[in-house]
Amino acid sequence: MPTVAPARLRTDLRNVAIVAHVDHGKTTLVDAMLRQSGVVTGRTEVDRVLDSGDLEREKGITILAKNTAVTRSTPDGPVTINVVDTPGHADFGGEVERGLSMVDGVLLLVDASEGPLPQTRFVLRKALAAHLPVVLVVNKVDRPDARIVTVVEETHDLLLDLASDLEGLEADTAAAVLDLPVIYASARAGRASLTRPRDGELPDAEDLTPLFDVILTHVPPPAGDEQASLQAHVTNLDASTFLGRIALCRVRAGQLHKGQTVAWCREDGSIRSVKITELLRTEGLDRVPATSAKAGDLIAIAGIAEITIGDTLADVDDPRPLPRITVDEPVIAMTIGINTSPLAGRGGGRKLTARLVRNRLDAELVGNVSIRVSPTESPDTWEVQGRGELALAILVETMRREGFELTVGKPQVVTRTVDGTLHEPFEHLTVDVPEEYVGAVTQLLAARKGRTEQLGATSGDGWVRLEFTVPSRGLIGFRTEFLTITRGTGVVHHVFDGYRPWVGELRTRRSGS
Repeated sequence: MPTVAPARLRTDLRNVAIVAHVDHGKTTLVDAMLRQSGVVTGRTEVDRVLDSGDLEREKGITILAKNTAVTRSTPDGPVTINVVDTPGHADFGGEVERGLSMVDGVLLLVDASEGPLPQTRFVLRKALAAHLPVVLVVNKVDRPDARIVTVVEETHDLLLDLASDLEGLEADTAAAVLDLPVIYASARAGRASLTRPRDGELPDAEDLTPLFDVILTHVPPPAGDEQASLQAHVTNLDASTFLGRIALCRVRAGQLHKGQTVAWCREDGSIRSVKITELLRTEGLDRVPATSAKAGDLIAIAGIAEITIGDTLADVDDPRPLPRITVDEPVIAMTIGINTSPLAGRGGGRKLTARLVRNRLDAELVGNVSIRVSPTESPDTWEVQGRGELALAILVETMRREGFELTVGKPQVVTRTVDGTLHEPFEHLTVDVPEEYVGAVTQLLAARKGRTEQLGATSGDGWVRLEFTVPSRGLIGFRTEFLTITRGTGVVHHVFDGYRPWVGELRTRRSGS
C-alpha cells in the first residue's frame, strides 16, 4: 500500500472489505448492515441488494466488487463506514485485489459449519499480503450442524499457515492471530455477539451493534495528509447514461474538487491535464453529487472518457503516479468467435459480425482487469484468457444475453516455459463426501493426475474431507463426473496453487466416443 507522509488519521471514516469463500454469507451480511443503518427501508427492501446483475442473482454469487456506505453515531460524532463486498470465487480474483486496494481492514467471514475453504485461503492471503488487520466473523452459528470452536481453531491455523508463507509477516501476524477479534453472527437473522453461543443457537445480541463496534475500534481510520499533493488511485469503473464513464477512486493524499484540473497519469507513462466535471459519493445504495473529497475518501468521478483501472489522478504541479494494481495471471483460455454455421442469425441473435464481437471484448478489457484477449490465426476468432472456467462462462453468457451469437472453443490451460521446462497451472482441491465414496473420488482424481495431500478423519455424520493437488486441466469437465459418482452429494472447491512441471497426457475419457 502506498505510504503518504505525514499521516493524519480521520476519525469520521472507516473503509472495510468483506472477504470470504463463495456462499458464506457476505452479501446477506451487507444487507443486514444496510437495514439496521436505515439505508434499506420497507419501501426499498430487497434481498442481496448489492448483487444487482441478473447472473449474480441467478447463480447466488458476487461477480463484481461493489461498495456501499453506512453511517453510525458515536460519542465523537457520526462515522461513515464504507463497505466493499468482494467476490468469494477465485475466478474473480481481480475483483478481490481491486477491492482490497480501497480499504484499511477486512472482515473475514467463515461459515460456522463448513469452516475455512480453499477460496477463504485465497482471499485471506491477499488481505495479509496487503498488511490489512482482520476481524473474524463466524457466520451461520444457528446452523444445526455448526461447529463453532473447531472452525475458529481452523481459521487461526490457516492464518498462521499463511503468515509463514508470506515474507515479513510472521511475527506481527502471529501476534495478531492471538489478538484477533471474533464475532459470532447470523447474517440472515441480523444478529451478532462477542460471546460465543452454543452450536446451533442464535447470538445473544438482538442486532449487529457488536459488529459495528468492533469495526470502529479494530479497523484503523484512513491515513493521509489533506494538505499534501493530490494522489487518487482509480480502483473501479462504471458507466452512466448521462455522465459517461465513471471512475471510482481512493484518495490517498490531498483533496479533489468538482471542476478541478488534475494530472491524469496513464498506464503508458504519459500525463495529461483533465478536468473533473462531476464528483459522486456513496450514501447507502445511491451515488449523490459532492463538491469535494479528501484523503481517505472513496469517490466516483466523471469527465475522463478513457480513464482505466490503475491510473492515478495527481496534482498538476506535482504529478506522482501510484503503483498500479497487480492481479494474478490467467490460467484458463478458450477461443471466442462469430457464429459461422449456416443457421447464423436464426437463433434470435442480433450481433453477428466480427467487428461487434471485437468491440465487445475490448469493452470487457476496460473494466475487467483479470482477463486477456489476443488475436488468433483466424480474423474472426480471439483467444480469451481468464482465472477459471466460471469467469469465462460468465463472460460468454453475458454476451449471449446481449444478443451475440458465438462459437466457443474448449477451455485449455495457459502454459509457460520456466528454465526450458514446460510448466502448467495446478489447483488445490478440497472435497467433502460421504465416507462410502472416498475410494471412487480418489480413483477419479488419480486418473486426472491428482495427488492426495490430506485425508481428514470421518466426522460424526459420516462425511470425510479430502485435499488434493491436481493440474488445472484435470478439473475441466470434472464436476459433472464427480457429482455422478457421489450421487449428487459431494461438495468440491478449488483454488489456484501455482505453476509446476507438465505431468503428461490426461486420459479422462473412459470409453467410446
